Amino acid sequence: MSAQAARSHMSIGEVLGLLKPEFPDVTVSKIRFLEGEGLIEPDRSPSGYRKFTHLHVEQLRFILREQRDHYLPLRVIKDKMHEELSRPRAVHGGSHEVRLSREELLEAAGIDEETLAELEDYGLLAPVARRYDDDALAIARTVGRLASFGLHARHLRAVKASAERESSLVEQTVAPVLKRRAPGAIGEAHESARELSGLLLELHAAMFRTGVRNVLRG
Repeated sequence: MSAQAARSHMSIGEVLGLLKPEFPDVTVSKIRFLEGEGLIEPDRSPSGYRKFTHLHVEQLRFILREQRDHYLPLRVIKDKMHEELSRPRAVHGGSHEVRLSREELLEAAGIDEETLAELEDYGLLAPVARRYDDDALAIARTVGRLASFGLHARHLRAVKASAERESSLVEQTVAPVLKRRAPGAIGEAHESARELSGLLLELHAAMFRTGVRNVLRG
């Protein structure tokens, strides 16, 4: 597997993280159920782990929106999705990855210029070659929704620090693999990083839910 191919795949935990901002109730079980119903068909690694692409994320967003907004049965959604996604569309670089301009990000996330500037000032997101990817969009959307609770970018530095600490765990794990410089080492490192990221996301979510329950119990 090439480095480019490795970067194009995601674990089920990473997919869940991309979907959560728009669909807070989505779960790993829900994604697996939709796969079982034949609405998405992720590839599998040799060890059996699911490998999702940005196209799968686009399909899942379409399915979840149709269920939420139109209450359509899965059979109808499946037919409609195939029709919609088979239409010609403009994509950047031949992929389905999000690449938004500053103005497009502001509109898609529903935030203003001041909020975006604050997000960048506090290091919560940053453009690459003056474009914003799907992670930047997810962050901007989520912070926009958190603002209704009085939480802004300056309040979220602890979240950023926690994410960086968890990222360092991934780095420590895959670093020895990368140092081997053996054939396939880069692909192996990327796959390990994806799977570990998914597990850490699931662990973080479970521990966070436990913490919130404790708060509510007083």
